[in-house]
Parts: sequence; C-alpha cells; structure tokens
Amino acid sequence: MSTSYDEDWELQDELKDLRTQNERQLNYIRELETNPTLRRFDPQPSTTVKSDGSTASYYELPADCKELQDLISYKNMNAQMGEIFRETYRYGQASHSDLERGVRKILFYANAELKRLLKTEE
Repeated sequence: MSTSYDEDWELQDELKDLRTQNERQLNYIRELETNPTLRRFDPQPSTTVKSDGSTASYYELPADCKELQDLISYKNMNAQMGEIFRETYRYGQASHSDLERGVRKILFYANAELKRLLKTEE
C-alpha cells in the first residue's frame, strides 16, 4: 500500500502531536507524584454555582493551568470529554484535520460519552 507524500507528512504531523500530548501527560503525572498539593481535583463539585448570566466562577482558570492538558486534568475529564475539548479548541487549526473531520470527531466522542452515561444509568 503506497501513500502520497502529503499523506506521509500528515501522518508524521499527527504522530508528532500525539507524542507531544503523551509527553505532557507523563510530565503532569510525574508532577502529581512529587507534588501532593496538586491532587485536589474533584470531578463533581459538591455544590453547583448559580450564574447571573454575565459570568461565573467556573469560567475562571486555575492559576496553575497553562495548557489544555492542565485543564483536562483539573476538571478530571474522561477520555471522551478530553478529546472533545481538544478538538474544539484546535478546530480548523490542525493541518491533519479539516473542519468536517473535526466535527465528526467531536460527534463521535460525544456519542461515545452519551452511550457511556446511558449505560451507567441503567
């Protein structure tokens, strides 16, 4: 099976993105292991916040979050929600992903999350 030169470059770019993402995740895990104060994340806050429609505290970024992976970890997002968050943020910017592919990816992971939620409610 042969691929075009452009496809090879796209695959290399995607692989590089995945390696960078994995490296960031590993660094974050190492940081969590050495810094116990970072282990304070709660995926389901015990109280909800009521907004007046203008802004709310849940839109404020934690001071120690510098990259998307920091926010994904802070919010304790599962794989599906993390992929949706990443794709939404980079929508239309990744050389390996046109707009239609981006939307399809978001829908794929949203459907997977919905399926998971419906399964756990049974």
